[in-house]
Amino acid sequence: MSNPSQYAIGLDYGTNSVRCLVVRVADGFEAGTHIAGYKHGEQGVVLDARDPDLARQHPSDYLEGAAEAVRGALAAARERDREFAPGRVLGLGVDTTGSTPLPVDARGRPLAEQPRFATCPEAMAWLWKDHTATAEARAITERAAAEHPEYLRKCGGVYSSEWFWSKVWHCAKVAPEVADAAATWIECADWIPAVLTGTEANPVRGICAAGHKAMYHAGWGGYPARDFLAALAPALGRLRDQLSHVRVVGVDQPAGRLTAEWARRLGLPEGIPVAAGAFDAHLGAVGSGIEPGTLVKILGTSTCDIIIAPPQPELPDVPGLCGIVPGSVVPGYYGLEAGQSAVGDLFNWWVQQIQPGAGATHESLSAEATKLVPGESGLLALDWNNGNRTILVDQRLTGLLLGQTLQTRPAEVYRALIEATAFGARMIMERFEEYGVRVARVVACGGIAEKSPLVMQIYADVTGRPMQLSRSAQTCALGAAIAGAVVAGAYPNVPAAQRAMTGIKPEVCQPRPAATAVYGKLFRLYRCLHDSFGLGQPTENLAGVMKQLLVLRAEARRGSAGA
Repeated sequence: MSNPSQYAIGLDYGTNSVRCLVVRVADGFEAGTHIAGYKHGEQGVVLDARDPDLARQHPSDYLEGAAEAVRGALAAARERDREFAPGRVLGLGVDTTGSTPLPVDARGRPLAEQPRFATCPEAMAWLWKDHTATAEARAITERAAAEHPEYLRKCGGVYSSEWFWSKVWHCAKVAPEVADAAATWIECADWIPAVLTGTEANPVRGICAAGHKAMYHAGWGGYPARDFLAALAPALGRLRDQLSHVRVVGVDQPAGRLTAEWARRLGLPEGIPVAAGAFDAHLGAVGSGIEPGTLVKILGTSTCDIIIAPPQPELPDVPGLCGIVPGSVVPGYYGLEAGQSAVGDLFNWWVQQIQPGAGATHESLSAEATKLVPGESGLLALDWNNGNRTILVDQRLTGLLLGQTLQTRPAEVYRALIEATAFGARMIMERFEEYGVRVARVVACGGIAEKSPLVMQIYADVTGRPMQLSRSAQTCALGAAIAGAVVAGAYPNVPAAQRAMTGIKPEVCQPRPAATAVYGKLFRLYRCLHDSFGLGQPTENLAGVMKQLLVLRAEARRGSAGA
């Protein structure tokens, strides 16, 4: 058993900020936390009004944020836990958004640090939700389907514009001066551990990012073949040459040890091990205690759905997933990732961009939407305002709201958007089980799961499944801290650390049979829209959908009036 006075640190890099969490290794007690916002752009995201698909971040925000967040969390831990001292921190782990690659020079320094590229978005980090590379993603998919279909089978059948190779290729097209200046490209999840350990010139790469976003797989010798990539673009061939020398590892392996410079900057002991990095959702699943049969839903600006499975029996290839990768979540297990491109972002769009009524907030709209019963609004939405990540993998799909009348109220739309994301979540669960991947229970985590009982109830009702909540409100950072504890030797492996450091809240959101029955009818209509617009395969005459919504609305209002 670990000494109760030992601690690990998790650094969680989100879309708008970085969070540091100080965790007691023995039992997962969260001693201190601090959040540092990014300085550049709009809430940390560099945008371009001329191109709504562009989303970048300045890498300096990551480093300045780390220093502020760690020192703030250490101070908070000193106040909350009298046993805590920075010298008792054993190790550190890092998670980030992804795929968020950035171009660097031969020393591993971001090109955005150079004066000539200081204001160039292409020289910054290409944030996960940057969708400027849709054409490149389509071309990668088409060539892989013709020449190397095995590449696609392990990433759901379609390569995405959110991912590594498509973004690098798009940069080579629109900013060749940046592509030519880049010695290599590196995921943010790999770069930050490299900076902290002084290994920027020769960093390790995490299997999480490499396998899920860059088509890395041991079955074909690592990254895709050079000839395949070079035929797409010479820049991709050159990058493949550079990547042939990298070492790809799981989160139970160290990226290196904290340098003296960063130890001083963070206020931590020099030489403590820093775990190889991974994506936020994957370590969020670790922090939620993921095990075979458990689906972890990380609910934030977007969502990621994570399942793990043992190596035997051999898993089928599941179309529409964001990868089936050995060791990408918990070493020794397959990691399966799915998700939705807009959830919190979709709700924010309605509240912040559309601004439905003076003073409307998430809280006020939720309070009013909670009073509605399923079907009462007569509305049905498609949750594709930022494209579809799973199961269609198509960033050129857009949102839809059906059933509006002159009496439609803002809270009804708000509830319809929540319901749409719940229907999308059900699509994902059914896709897993269609291919034999059992979903025995669901654990939700993230800001929305913590803050919105309405969302959790709707998800339970739509899916017909109980929704459990992770004990920690900071599961991504906790998962990163677990990786830090493992590489420090506090536990022999990730599952052992999870058993000691994670848990589930006693409250469970149960599905309500009557609501589930109504949502079953709405889901059939949702699926009709999904297949018609997403696949071009109408399952019935769409002209009937509006009228069926009116029928369901009348039934719901009659039932509500008689309740």
